[in-house]
Amino acid sequence: MPDLVTRGREAIKSHAWDEARDALSAADSDGGLAPDDLVRLGDAFWWSGQPDEALDVFERAYGGFVADDRIPEAASTAALLAYLAMRRLKTSVGAGWMARAEHLLDDQPESIGHAWLNLLRTAVALMMESDFEGAIRLADQTIDVAKRHGGPGVQSMAMSFKGYAMIERGEWQDGLRIVDEAAVVANSQDVDLRATSDVYCNTIAVCRSLADYRRAGEWTEEAERWMLSHSVGGYPGVCQVHRAELKRLRGSWPEAEREARKACTELERFHLVDAIGFAHYEIGEVRRRMGDFDAAERAFMEAYEHGHLAQPGYALLLKEQGKIEDATRAITSALDSLPGDHPLAGAMTRGRLLPARVEIALAAGDLDTARAASTQLEEISTLFEGAAWRATALTCRGSVLLHDEQPEAAIESLSEAWRLWHDIELPYEAAQARTLLGRARLAAGDEAGAMLEFRSARSAFEQLGAAADLRTLDQIGATAGTDADTRRRVTRTFLFTDIVTSTDLIALIGDAAWESLLAWHDRVLRQEIESTGGEVVRHTGDGYFASFGEARAAIETAVAIQRRLSSHRQEHGFAPWVRIGMHVAEATRQGPDYAGQGVHAAARVGALAEREEILASADTITAAGAIPFPVGDARTAELKGIAEPIEVHAIDWR
Repeated sequence: MPDLVTRGREAIKSHAWDEARDALSAADSDGGLAPDDLVRLGDAFWWSGQPDEALDVFERAYGGFVADDRIPEAASTAALLAYLAMRRLKTSVGAGWMARAEHLLDDQPESIGHAWLNLLRTAVALMMESDFEGAIRLADQTIDVAKRHGGPGVQSMAMSFKGYAMIERGEWQDGLRIVDEAAVVANSQDVDLRATSDVYCNTIAVCRSLADYRRAGEWTEEAERWMLSHSVGGYPGVCQVHRAELKRLRGSWPEAEREARKACTELERFHLVDAIGFAHYEIGEVRRRMGDFDAAERAFMEAYEHGHLAQPGYALLLKEQGKIEDATRAITSALDSLPGDHPLAGAMTRGRLLPARVEIALAAGDLDTARAASTQLEEISTLFEGAAWRATALTCRGSVLLHDEQPEAAIESLSEAWRLWHDIELPYEAAQARTLLGRARLAAGDEAGAMLEFRSARSAFEQLGAAADLRTLDQIGATAGTDADTRRRVTRTFLFTDIVTSTDLIALIGDAAWESLLAWHDRVLRQEIESTGGEVVRHTGDGYFASFGEARAAIETAVAIQRRLSSHRQEHGFAPWVRIGMHVAEATRQGPDYAGQGVHAAARVGALAEREEILASADTITAAGAIPFPVGDARTAELKGIAEPIEVHAIDWR
């Protein structure tokens, strides 16, 4: 047995968790392990992905410490069991273990056990009671005890909690400095892995709460690198949720949802219920933005059941479903649950809820409430440095001014807002601000300027897949008037692109690489279309619908697209295969969009094309005149929904 124990201890040092688990389990079966080695076995079970077995072993270690009259160690283990129970939202179990630690330490000399117990009290004050003053006081006590008794792990966690509490109280510069220092302490060799993992996660949470998304991304990458180097399992699920949120904000919605669903699986396995709620909330936010309201509601309910408030997403969902009174009650309840009467108490959390308060109040026609919420948000935005806070405040201010029939002032706020959103690369928020800006320009009598804003917003929403926002734009277009510029018959060359079945390519390069390649495809095609004077009408999911004033320009664009994709395929080994079709026709221009049988015919021509093929109707070839590309023989095609057959030609672009 000694050899097995030694082997297990050495495996622990090298983070070979499976080997440590097997060796120490065998030693335990042979004759039982001492409490210290039971703690090691519990860690091996935990980090090798067997949390239930880990908890059983930690409980046995606690009993062993009590039997050996090692009270500080027993209290520390009880505190660990309390902490893990609270993370599973088993509050009564956590309270029981916390009471056990308190009773053990009664009349005991100060020890590291007192530090762990105080850390628990700090977490309760901060996370459950939102008692920031109390959390700071308890954190200071914990840090002092930890320093005296050599506990860098508990010290780093207490520092991180203290910094977070200070930030929530409005002292964000000093709080952020302490959070940074805590991360440095946590990364030292003497800190246990669980403490380091929690400090990393808290640091990332602080960054995203401060709306510093660039910094949050850097910390997420650092945490993942550290976890990989230490063969840490389980806790990466928490980092996956943060990564999912960042991908959602950057506009990669399908990828964000995949990350969040993976995180749900990982976190459920480790019973980290508090973080599971966050993961389901992210799924809900993606689904809400995509207009899948049923799936969004299910995800928000899952989040709520796992302890997440599911706000402001759920309140906004209710508003988008037309349930304005329910939405008002939901956002009011969320704001009323925050601590303190002063508008800056819990400023970060309040700042995340107030934009929804503005939006819902305006939908209810309650301008006074919206104005008050917007003013609070402007106050909060002055507390924190960052473009996202300012952009949020400006967007809400512009929306209130628009409803208050002050379109010129709204234009000023919203023009700055959308540029800030664009600069920090949050495309959905930028498109929403441009939609509001279009409405403000329309109210000010600048109909042409409004159409430009709506067109830009529509293009972004189509790329994102924001179905609900596209419906809103359609409603705006239906009521914006039908002057000669926004609704008239025009003759254009309509071009459709589409990615041909790409299953083999996805299998070759993987989902993550495919998402990056797809984003590159979208950028390249848009560049080629716009560089020749083409107009991106909308993103169709796997391609584009574009309009050209000249047939020759449309053909040149199609050739340029295929050649650029081919070049990328030769240089890098892969690129999406695209088919392209085009047709010259008369259609009705409706604001930034086009409608009519000619548009449908162009789409059908595109659907006829094969992989890497360019098909053009005979009318397009005739309208283009002399072109420097070989044109194939005409073939007659029957198009669904089109009464007469149409002649099409393949264009040799190679």
